[in-house]
Amino acid sequence: MDTTPPAFRPVTGFAVRHATLFSANRGAAPTADLGAGRTAALRAGRTAALRAGRTAVLTAMAAVAFTGCAPAAQVPATPAPAPAAAPAPGAATTAPRADPLLAFEWVRGSAEHRAIYLEVFRSATVRLDSLAAGRPAGPWGIITDGDETIIDNSEYEAGRAERGLGFTEESWSVWVRRAAAPALPGARAFLERVHALGGRVVVVTNRREALCPVTRANLRKEGLDVDLVLCRRETSDKNPRFEAVQNGTASPDIPALHVLMWLGDNIRDFPHLSQSILQQPDGAFRDFGRIYFILPNPMYGSWPGGE
Repeated sequence: MDTTPPAFRPVTGFAVRHATLFSANRGAAPTADLGAGRTAALRAGRTAALRAGRTAVLTAMAAVAFTGCAPAAQVPATPAPAPAAAPAPGAATTAPRADPLLAFEWVRGSAEHRAIYLEVFRSATVRLDSLAAGRPAGPWGIITDGDETIIDNSEYEAGRAERGLGFTEESWSVWVRRAAAPALPGARAFLERVHALGGRVVVVTNRREALCPVTRANLRKEGLDVDLVLCRRETSDKNPRFEAVQNGTASPDIPALHVLMWLGDNIRDFPHLSQSILQQPDGAFRDFGRIYFILPNPMYGSWPGGE
């Protein structure tokens, strides 16, 4: 999703906004600027810390147990237990780790992340084939988000993370003007299928209007063929832009479109939805998998603030 400014919001002590310190190269191995060696080092450091923590906890528990069960004069000296052995490869991890880098690593380096993107876009393609059957070419289309839905900004995010920095408008603008965000897995093939079926592709993004020309250039460079890009002007609320696409006022070059499908990585990439849907019964999610298709983003979005 691409929620450009709202400001940072604290989440378990960490600032989360458009680009948090923890990002990812979606579906690919870590890039040179934040490579596999550094990722392995981070994991090794956390493993050592966890072992040390377990040793301290076990020692404290033993001391408490002896104190509660015997007179103080009879408490024997308790040697520190040996460090816990590393879990066997493939062993289940039972204790959750409150580590924000896990989201960063999962997005950058996991097979699961790439698989989910390919799965969602393939599922959307199958569904679109059904929805578009018998429709004439031209008066229908799909609406998709941009950042973290069809293009990947992990190089920007990783570079900021390396320096312990978060999102700023200035640094974000520099990154966007490079037009260097690559396509995410499955996105190109899906957009090609939309056009092959006779539909239009509209990108509704919360990149600011001044960055729209270079955003269009980035999409072309990545072979992401879109018919219209609507950037943010007065508000980050996408609903007025959704409605403009549907009533034909979004662009003189695009007629009113019957929108068959929406795609995004934020609940607010879908018409009139917000985090409040979380409190609703499962039936409130009935359009997901039918006309709404959502991609995973554990790094940032509207969920930290419950919006």
